[in-house]
Amino acid sequence: MNSDRVLISDFENEFPDELEHALESLYHSPFATLAHHRHYCDLRRGVHAYVARGSDRQVRAALLWRREGRVARVLNEQIELTKEELGRFARHVFATRKDIDIIELHAVHAELPERDELPLPRQRFDCAEDIVLSLPDSVDAYRASLGKSTRSYLNRYMNKLRRDHPGMRHEVIEKDDISESQVRRIVALNHARMRERCRASAIDEDELARILELVRRYGLLTQVHIDGQVRAGTIELQLGQHYFLQMIAHDCAYNDYGLGTLCCYLAICECIARGGTEYHFLWGRYPYKTRLLGRQRRLQHIALYRDGARLALHCGLAAANAWHAGQFRRHDWLMNHLHQPDLLGAGLRAAARGAHAVRGMLAFPRSIAHAAAQAARSHRKAG
Repeated sequence: MNSDRVLISDFENEFPDELEHALESLYHSPFATLAHHRHYCDLRRGVHAYVARGSDRQVRAALLWRREGRVARVLNEQIELTKEELGRFARHVFATRKDIDIIELHAVHAELPERDELPLPRQRFDCAEDIVLSLPDSVDAYRASLGKSTRSYLNRYMNKLRRDHPGMRHEVIEKDDISESQVRRIVALNHARMRERCRASAIDEDELARILELVRRYGLLTQVHIDGQVRAGTIELQLGQHYFLQMIAHDCAYNDYGLGTLCCYLAICECIARGGTEYHFLWGRYPYKTRLLGRQRRLQHIALYRDGARLALHCGLAAANAWHAGQFRRHDWLMNHLHQPDLLGAGLRAAARGAHAVRGMLAFPRSIAHAAAQAARSHRKAG
């Protein structure tokens, strides 16, 4: 199928050999790779690969999607899409699949085409975040860009660590050279750290299997040796010049050295030395991320409906999306204020009011559905 001199192919279950490389080079995201989705999805059944090539045969877009009922759910996450590519994909799916009423994308950064370019009812809302550090050209430039108190913090603890443990060394290992035992050592440190904080680690054997598979293809592991033992480490995934922090952990016995932050700082410096352009801390607004100059980048959930009638028909899904949008706004507001002690009390009071509002929304689902149906009728009239 040709559209605007672009060749579109839609493969099901059997994918072209070039797809894996295309996903990696286009999106630089571990959450868009076949390696990631092989762990969470059965790619042999019910998964489509939409591929758009220009007249030069170069791949412009590659999206994995799966039909769930009457929804085409895009599997790629943490990717950027231009409005041209998103519009082309939506037009293709709705033109070729009459059994699809809705297209949904999750945790993406995408431009929505104007309504005259893509006249479809749509929902778009912030649903997730990535804390991102734009990497400068050199370690010296990065260090100079840090706040004065952060530079003092790093100097003080690094000097203390080297003074008390002169044999301390930082080691970097890549891809196939990374052993399972090295990964498991960092996981064990993570588990111990979580227990110290009376929390359960999210890394179980299934998650460890996913990490090991990705590490063998994209991995960068850094570890700090003290007195002959690994006392801290990070695991990053590299796609292009983007580095994604998968795990960071340190021995709780070395809390007095700020070892976790030091280890992350050393890993960032290594990524800069390798020519990296962005370091992704991913989600979670922990103080060490902002101290090391990570900044929030919001990701969106997008729902595109075939027409207003389908929006009304699927008003339950539209209402659920509206509820999730409100949940994220409240969570985002609270996280922003938790880092301002003078506003903490006000933040907690607002959270309580938010919880009350959520209970109210859950108590009146019909009113939300009615609002969605009204929106659909308004859209039809406007059209």
